[in-house]
Amino acid sequence: MAQVEWFDDLTIGMRFKSPELVVTEADIKRFAAEFDPQPMHLDHEAAKATLFNGLAASGWHTAAMAMNLAIQTRPFGPHPLIGAGVDGLRWTMPVRPNDRLHLVGEVMSLTPSKSKPQGIALVKWTMFNQNGDEVYTFTPIAIVPRRA
Repeated sequence: MAQVEWFDDLTIGMRFKSPELVVTEADIKRFAAEFDPQPMHLDHEAAKATLFNGLAASGWHTAAMAMNLAIQTRPFGPHPLIGAGVDGLRWTMPVRPNDRLHLVGEVMSLTPSKSKPQGIALVKWTMFNQNGDEVYTFTPIAIVPRRA
């Protein structure tokens, strides 16, 4: 794949793959304790009585992990991931302790600005677990600088 540094280097259909991240039980409980203190994220026994039928990561923890993996992937080269919002955010399957997660991104649309040296790139990111099951999707509305 060509080196991506600017909006102008992106093409529709271009794909990115992240490194892998292993989710631990401690990670799930630490995040939940601070940001989403509900039984299905904090306690194995209590979680069995919920829709999740066992301990599961908070959806917001899943989203944060996905953001971390997207940043590590560096889809826009040296430029930070700056967004104007997110479309298509979906939690499709619970993330469990010991899941190994990775992201695959695909450039869906590219819209150059008519008045600024930037463009809007829509990259649909899909997070998969170690079994290849889709667990999360999101499509940020990314602001990417253009070449001078």
